[in-house]
Amino acid sequence: MKKKAVIAIIIFAIIAIVVVNIVTTGGKSFSVSVEKVVKRDLVEKVSATGEIRPKKNINISTDVAGKILKILFREGDLVKKGELLLKIDSAIYEANADRDKGIIASSEADLISQEANEKRAKQYFERRKQLFDEGMISRELFEEAKIQLEIAQANRQATRHRIDQARASLKSTNDSISKTSIVSPIDGIVTSLKVEEGEIAIIGTMNNPGTVLMTIADLSIMEAEVIVDETDIVRVKVGEKAEVRVDALPDVTIPGQVTEVGNSAIVTTTSVTSAVSGESKDFKTVITLKNPPQSLKPGFSATADIIIDAKKSVLTIPIAAVVLQEKKDKGTEQTAEREGVFIMQNGKAVFKEIAKGISGDMYFEVTAGLAENDKIISGPFAILKKLKDGDLVKITGEVR
Repeated sequence: MKKKAVIAIIIFAIIAIVVVNIVTTGGKSFSVSVEKVVKRDLVEKVSATGEIRPKKNINISTDVAGKILKILFREGDLVKKGELLLKIDSAIYEANADRDKGIIASSEADLISQEANEKRAKQYFERRKQLFDEGMISRELFEEAKIQLEIAQANRQATRHRIDQARASLKSTNDSISKTSIVSPIDGIVTSLKVEEGEIAIIGTMNNPGTVLMTIADLSIMEAEVIVDETDIVRVKVGEKAEVRVDALPDVTIPGQVTEVGNSAIVTTTSVTSAVSGESKDFKTVITLKNPPQSLKPGFSATADIIIDAKKSVLTIPIAAVVLQEKKDKGTEQTAEREGVFIMQNGKAVFKEIAKGISGDMYFEVTAGLAENDKIISGPFAILKKLKDGDLVKITGEVR
């Protein structure tokens, strides 16, 4: 009889617990998926997009105007530093040089004559001075000799100035002649040729950038110039590793390192509008690529993952499992949000507040609040949104 009584008490207790649960939860039971808290390796990244460009990319322009007579290289050709790229017509500059040489020769001949005249005038002046000092000639005759000497000296000095001016002009003209032969400033490849033989090359001015003849790039050092949002740029530092992918080479991941982080937002035509509307700003970040493939070309679209942090074997939870709940302060009656997850205990959802560390693509690091192998409710999202502490739950599928 005693045994039957004990069994009856246990059954009654179970029924009572079920009844209480039904009353307190309204009889609802949510079907959820559950995942264990396990240790994983996590890598936190900042993603950005941009394009591939060479570290050295030089636009070749001209310092002298003239017709382009000869182009020695075409797009895709390799060039060496100092090699002749193209030739501009130098006929007008050579004519100017001949003119300057003629002026110099004529003026030097005049200078010889002027120096002789000055010598004679000086001798004449010295004789007149001696006679004047002895009182043998009038002051008028002495002053006349002095004026003749000054005129001779002035003529000689003017001729010398004319020679110096012609020599300076010749130097400038020779410099212009040398600039009609445009040579490569670096070893590289011609990535763009913008002119043809027979066109007129124009010198750049303040209001006119002039003619860009061609572009030469040094492809030995390639970079990915990417745009990072202002919310992420504060976490990006020079020296951090990165992984770069390009659309044209989908199966290739190129390692790199951050070598430049912009300190100022990129200025665009919409900057003022963005400032007024509160839109986020973008910052330029440069990643230098390590051992880029030969098939990599300037201008390719690039996507970069900059590795901000990495940890080995840390407790992790799915990002989708984290929920926000409001908590009321009993003293102030104010509500504040707390971040946590629901764990499964005895068929119920129990909210646990957590502290997070770094985040990977799909998982957060948990630094406090959970232990390894705790069963957390990871979904579905629609259920997590309305789940409350103490709700009845049942597992669908296997626990991962």
